[in-house]
Amino acid sequence: MKLLNRAAFALLPRQPFADWVGSLPADVAQESDPDTSLAALRAEGTLYLIDEVFSETDFDAAVQRHWRQMFENELSAWDEFADHWPAGLSIELFDGWFELQPQLMAIDLSSSPLLLAPLQE
Repeated sequence: MKLLNRAAFALLPRQPFADWVGSLPADVAQESDPDTSLAALRAEGTLYLIDEVFSETDFDAAVQRHWRQMFENELSAWDEFADHWPAGLSIELFDGWFELQPQLMAIDLSSSPLLLAPLQE
């Protein structure tokens, strides 16, 4: 067991995101799972590691730095070419579409080494 020098956000979709996913044409959606209900989307969620934090203001600063990257990643998981993304991405829209649950500590229970695979350069 290893303590990582990271904190995290558990990102869970809200109803507007589920509505957007459900409105995508069948030939656009990247996921093969047809269940786009809010419950199904929230059952998975996404964990985003961030730099280690020491106060609540550190979490707030991390949201300010990373909201767009998280938003675009969640949208592109369903619409890779951004043809149906909502216009005018903003932190207010992000807050309406997603719930962030701050996680102070990240502990690695695996005995396998961490592998890094950059998604974008």
